Amino acid sequence: MLALLATLVGTYFWADGKLHHENVLADYQGRPAAGKGTNWLIVGSDSRQGLTDADEHDLHTGSAEGKRSDSMMILHIGDNGNTLMSIPRDSWVQIPAHPDSSGNGKTVPAATRKINAAFAAGGGRLLVQTVETNMGLRIDHYAEIGFAGFVGLVDAVGGVEMTIDQPVKDKDSGLDLQAGKQTLTGKQSLAFVRQRHQMADQDLGRMRNQQKFLGALAAQAASPANLLNPFTFYPLASAGLDTLIVDDDAGLTDLGSMFLAMKGVTGGAGKTMTVPIGNPDYRTSTGESAVKWDPAKSKAVFDALKNDTAVPDSK
Repeated sequence: MLALLATLVGTYFWADGKLHHENVLADYQGRPAAGKGTNWLIVGSDSRQGLTDADEHDLHTGSAEGKRSDSMMILHIGDNGNTLMSIPRDSWVQIPAHPDSSGNGKTVPAATRKINAAFAAGGGRLLVQTVETNMGLRIDHYAEIGFAGFVGLVDAVGGVEMTIDQPVKDKDSGLDLQAGKQTLTGKQSLAFVRQRHQMADQDLGRMRNQQKFLGALAAQAASPANLLNPFTFYPLASAGLDTLIVDDDAGLTDLGSMFLAMKGVTGGAGKTMTVPIGNPDYRTSTGESAVKWDPAKSKAVFDALKNDTAVPDSK
């Protein structure tokens, strides 16, 4: 019993020590008050950190510097049901004033732009503030994973079993899949959650794929075969935590709660949705296409998440 206890304690501190913390939940004037329940902002970034030149070529990621958000989701954990809500990365929102990323000491004034620009300009901290101010919803925890961590996590669980509705061949992402049930490798999984050109609604269709995939990944990673076998658990934990960025207050127990909630939601014990959209092809003043939220329906959803009440149907 003492040996087992020592192993468990040692494993906890080993895993906790692998977490990368960032101060992304800094206070600012006018920050929304804490609501009921717990709200996670979960970000999949296109960071190439940890990838070699050969990896970038093999995974069709390109070699862009810095990082941009490839996916954004709000996970609400509450007493009245959990909700996983995707945020289109082309959402047309007000980005708050923020320090210039070049470090020249100047302030970039507030402006209306695509939400992805907030992450590119100010990382997790500016993205959190942008989400909070546009939704009136306080973010309690933050988690971010890059390309290398995502691929490593999938490969560590032995691939993820998915049912592909129709054949997919996408040049940009390198995805080439036949229809039917199959096990996707880390490389195939990354291409699957990134590709969008095969769907009529492009980015919105990609978000549905991302939610579907996360459910399958969570179910497989949480299986007894992976959690109770040290030969699979340690590589899985290492792959998942090595490139994971979380807020300063997030610990392993918080991540466990997030993981179980996500598994339950995508498994049917909760609600999956997208921010209610009023215009998926809104033309901005510069002529580019953006996603405009439905003001009334989105506010009703944000208020429900804030107050931990039943989230209304956004359709």
